[in-house]
Amino acid sequence: MDRNSDASQTQTQTQSQAQPHPEDHVVVLFGATGDLARRKLLPGLFHLAKAGLLPRRYRIVGSAPAAEALSDEEFRAHARQAVAEFGRSRPEGPEWQEFEAALSFGSADTGATEPLVKAVDEAERAVGGTPRRLFHLAVPPVAFTSVIELLGATGLARDARVIVEKPFGTDLASARALNAAVHAVFDESRVFRIDHFLGKEAVDNILALRFANGLFEPLWNREHISHVQIDVPEQIDIQGRAHFFEGTGTFRDMVVTHLFQLLGFVAMEPPVALEAQSLRDEQVKVFRSMRPLDPAHVVRGQYTGYRAEAGVDPASDTETFVALRVDIDNWRWAGVPFHLRSGKALAEGRHVVTLGLREPVLGMFPLDARETADGRANELVIDFADPGSITARFLAKEPGPTMQLAEADMVFGYRGSFTTENALEAYEHLILQAMLGDQSLFTRSDGIERLWEISAPLLDAPPPVAPYAPGSWGPEAITSLVAPHRWHLPERHRPAGR
Repeated sequence: MDRNSDASQTQTQTQSQAQPHPEDHVVVLFGATGDLARRKLLPGLFHLAKAGLLPRRYRIVGSAPAAEALSDEEFRAHARQAVAEFGRSRPEGPEWQEFEAALSFGSADTGATEPLVKAVDEAERAVGGTPRRLFHLAVPPVAFTSVIELLGATGLARDARVIVEKPFGTDLASARALNAAVHAVFDESRVFRIDHFLGKEAVDNILALRFANGLFEPLWNREHISHVQIDVPEQIDIQGRAHFFEGTGTFRDMVVTHLFQLLGFVAMEPPVALEAQSLRDEQVKVFRSMRPLDPAHVVRGQYTGYRAEAGVDPASDTETFVALRVDIDNWRWAGVPFHLRSGKALAEGRHVVTLGLREPVLGMFPLDARETADGRANELVIDFADPGSITARFLAKEPGPTMQLAEADMVFGYRGSFTTENALEAYEHLILQAMLGDQSLFTRSDGIERLWEISAPLLDAPPPVAPYAPGSWGPEAITSLVAPHRWHLPERHRPAGR
């Protein structure tokens, strides 16, 4: 066995010893025939099983409306195809046989819940004892309330946990109504509002970077950081999802449910402990400190050709791009702008948080010594692209007889520093955390309501959309939005070795 294999085996053994194990479970996937289950949930559950991270005894029950009902064998074939197409492991061998045998199906409609109730009862008898129930609502938002009410009416919700997919409402009123419907059946301690961005290794690494290293925490404030950017551009367009996108737009789809959550982790105060209540308390404090959004500090865009998409209103004002400034009124961040950007059909697909560091008070180096830098030299860049990296950018002296400065990087990359073959993808990580009952990386009801509250001025008076060319970085107005700073993306690509 070579050194890498030895390291991988040691890491796997260490993880297995350190990882708390879930109790026996029956997991019910609502929307089991849908795209999310096919691409992420079924492959993710099999990977957890193969990694030995599922409970010792478990069953997985798929569910969908009666019109989409499958037999147990059909559901197993559906899962096999999903894992073969989207999984990291092939559906074969004893691990697959054991996983496949744990699958069953029970359809459910309002007033016709018998197949689901029977399937859950049979699964629990197969597991034995008193297994926990975990319901994953991978269904369209319009179906959330009816599924929750179904679980309450049948008694299936008793002592169970529930994972709710985004979006968590579309404004403050709908978020409050959804939370009320959920809380009528499930206590908040059993609700897991899932945001796959928070399942990425890089989010946990923000906590490790800040709170485990005396090098960075003293710098993490307004005295040393001039601005923060959270940038999640996407190269893909709406991919035929006009019906969904016309009713949502980029702000609701990406900013409230993803980028604001990242902002909460970047900007939080040190928690008392690395556990759910303390972490979420600090995140919600950030949300309460955010000023209501000013539409004058928001750029909305729409890529050229969007209105020609099938199902799009020819006069649509739906944004496919949004960039905005967020201000946090607390002692740590007062006066530091947070600039957020996301959109479709942009130049690159990236997931990047950039902290711009202030320049030294005394500029002892002559201007011509610094003129090669392009303004991005004093930055800490956290890249969320799996498996992720952290880059510290600084100025160093170029070799030679004169004091000429040039940009330099110090880079930490997960791929080159750790064995990543055993790492969990975001959904896998979050499903495991839900089984363990750990809400640290899940959104709390008061937090999501506060985010919709500060969003109200923008939703009530959105600026008109500005056109932008597909493959660009968005409308031209984003340059003035971020001034006097500049967007970290697009980066200046330097030759290898520089």
